[in-house]
Amino acid sequence: MEIKVLRYFLTIAREENISRAAEALHITQPALSRHMAQLEQEVGEQLFVRGRHLTLTETGILLRRRAEEIVDMMDKMEKELNEKKEIAGEISIGSGALKASGILSEAMLKFHEAYPGVRYELYSNNSEHIRERLDQGLLDFGLLLEPIDVERYDYIRIHEKERWGLFMRKSHPLAQKISITKDDLGRVLLVTPQRLSLQKELTKWLDYDFSALHTLAYCNVITNGTLLLDDGTVCFLTIEGAINLMEGRDFVFRPLEPELSMTSVLAWKKYQPLSSASRAFLEFFKNIIEQHENK
Repeated sequence: MEIKVLRYFLTIAREENISRAAEALHITQPALSRHMAQLEQEVGEQLFVRGRHLTLTETGILLRRRAEEIVDMMDKMEKELNEKKEIAGEISIGSGALKASGILSEAMLKFHEAYPGVRYELYSNNSEHIRERLDQGLLDFGLLLEPIDVERYDYIRIHEKERWGLFMRKSHPLAQKISITKDDLGRVLLVTPQRLSLQKELTKWLDYDFSALHTLAYCNVITNGTLLLDDGTVCFLTIEGAINLMEGRDFVFRPLEPELSMTSVLAWKKYQPLSSASRAFLEFFKNIIEQHENK
């Protein structure tokens, strides 16, 4: 039983006249009559009571109900498949080394499975540089570590904790501790974050000026400063997510005590039109976030 023939049958049932149905379907009346005769033969029963107006038999009424369900389902499936074909292209995303990057990565992979025509352009840097590229229209989305000024953006907050701590070689004396105190931090040589907003947050935690720390170098991303960790005396003041970049190396991460943690946002520029692929990805990402928060 072909979908096309079921559509013909439903049109005749609606029009109650084979001539009007043939006109609506843009086929000849004899051809339509042949299709209906073949359908009745296939069903094994008469579907119409012929007269001035065509009316459905009891079998015809039953077939109409089922045919409407089948045709509606096929229409929906065809629409979904066509939408899937249309969602393609490139989505540009900026991200730093954050624990929330794992959720973003999960969303990107699953979205690509659903829409194979989508590709990603990835940009890695700290939140300030990512925000600049968002402002310039060079990125569709940016994963930004808070605190960040989001006045010019729409965003989704990700409640994954980004804990601060020291990243160091296992041979460093502080590597034997479970956590790092304010006093510990004041006694070591550091590579510290470059962002002023982060330095202000760290100052609040320290209860003294951030500039009083023994800072050897400032750094925007952890990979730029790891060469300074090679002799084992320098520690990197960073967030926990950044250490994923160094997995398998001879390093450890020890969190600050009391805990200092921040959250991040997936942001996009307000009033900037998004491509169909970017809009679809945004809805997909919202669903991924809801799933994580409901666990």
